[in-house]
Amino acid sequence: MEEFIDFVIRNYHLFIAFAVVLGLILWTEIRRFTRGFKEITPVEAVSLINQEDALILDVREPNEHSQGSIINAKHVALSALSQKADSLSQNKDRPILVFCKMGNRSSQACKVLTGNHYTRVFGLKGGITAWINDQLPVVKR
Repeated sequence: MEEFIDFVIRNYHLFIAFAVVLGLILWTEIRRFTRGFKEITPVEAVSLINQEDALILDVREPNEHSQGSIINAKHVALSALSQKADSLSQNKDRPILVFCKMGNRSSQACKVLTGNHYTRVFGLKGGITAWINDQLPVVKR
């Protein structure tokens, strides 16, 4: 035990770095469990759409949306979601699948929706890019 303590004292900077990394990992995991929404894969999303008639919400900007979207997706750009969240109020208990290009903006949109008391919010992990990579159908408008 004494050797271990000596090692720690001689290499304190490594143990400080370890503690910081461990703290960041724990903080990230705690945030993931308490954020109020779940990220799902495209395959899980298809099940959610088919079995529970999920509302599909595209939060990309209009120029991205015109390149193609998931069938029956409602388009509301992330920049306008806060103002238009009330227009989705009839869907508060219906599952809502949110997607963007890569999955980053959809996380922000999911936070907006859960903050407006939507109860069943899901983010598409990897966004439309993952959807296309899984060779799932896309419509161009």
